[in-house]
Amino acid sequence: MVNGLIGRKVGMTQVFEESGKAIPVTVIQAGPCSIVQLKTQEKDGYQAVQLGFGQQKESRVNHPKRGHFEKAQVEPTLVLREFRVKSLDEISVGGTVDASLFSEGELVDVTGTSKGRGFAGVVKRWKFAGGKKSHGGEQDLRRPGSIGASATPSRVFKGKRMAGRYGAKLHTIQNLPVIQADAERNLLVVKGAVPGPPNGFLLIKKASKVTPNA
Repeated sequence: MVNGLIGRKVGMTQVFEESGKAIPVTVIQAGPCSIVQLKTQEKDGYQAVQLGFGQQKESRVNHPKRGHFEKAQVEPTLVLREFRVKSLDEISVGGTVDASLFSEGELVDVTGTSKGRGFAGVVKRWKFAGGKKSHGGEQDLRRPGSIGASATPSRVFKGKRMAGRYGAKLHTIQNLPVIQADAERNLLVVKGAVPGPPNGFLLIKKASKVTPNA
């Protein structure tokens, strides 16, 4: 059985409990995903299901991918991702996986690419406090300060927190409760925020590390 699928972040809103408490939630278009390929232990060394999501014009698909989709007899898709599975029973190429995979109250792990913020300084990137605001420190408000010693060790240590590109990295948020699951419209409403901008692609999987207080 497939333990996850590909989706798209629709946006954020809020829902209300019976007590009137507002809960911030993210709406996700979860599937439908077509099964494009099966990876087997004998041939590939591991077991996985390759899923496709999003419609793509055939004219924008290169020849190798076009042959890949034609072999599976599925329409070309924007995104292809693999999901490891323990068993390939009852899974066949050409099938479909949709939001009915999840149910209300279930915990899921959501993986996405965070928003890219370009080149950022240490205050924005690492939450540095900055320099003094007075007594001659007016020019050092957002500077990093010293990055190392002089003669010893005469170098900057690897991993030193400095200015650089911020964001645009894969992040996974674990154990998000499913507030609502609409299988007919392939919509999931999960509690809290998920990585990435609206319309960003997401991987939604059944929670792998369920914590007691989740």
